Amino acid sequence: MAAKVSPAGYSAVQIVLHWVIAALVIFQVVFGEEIVPAYRALRRGETADAADVFNANIHIYVGFAILGLAVIRLLIRFIQGVPPAPADESRVQKLLAATVHVILYAVIFGMPVTGALAWFLGVSSMGEVHELAKPVIVIAVALHAAGALWQHFVVKSDVLVRMLRPGPRKAA
Repeated sequence: MAAKVSPAGYSAVQIVLHWVIAALVIFQVVFGEEIVPAYRALRRGETADAADVFNANIHIYVGFAILGLAVIRLLIRFIQGVPPAPADESRVQKLLAATVHVILYAVIFGMPVTGALAWFLGVSSMGEVHELAKPVIVIAVALHAAGALWQHFVVKSDVLVRMLRPGPRKAA
């Protein structure tokens, strides 16, 4: 029987997915408001101008890309696992990291779904939820980045470095 493989670091695929999703999320946060004119026109039964439709389509395509990549990332996480937290990390640090990760995953999955429900099915309450999630994802990303930088510069752990270069796989 083969030995169970336990990751000592993230795989190259996990790292690429992390940074691509991060870049797409930042793009959406920065340019997300560009969908509003087309959304308002759609809700009023009016025709949006070509530039507004283009901006809306970009927002929608990027949102679906984030959702699809997040599904792939989560599947790989379940199949390959993730490296363990640093051995000297306190329970509070582990709880904070886990909480921020859960919030990030919830918002990364929730925003495309609520946006699609608002756009394609006209569920205005989902549009409101979608809008309310924007500051949540901004805060969660900031906490996530601050935690990684704190681990790197203050604690001197490998938490940040292991998301920059693939780590080895080892038999458990």
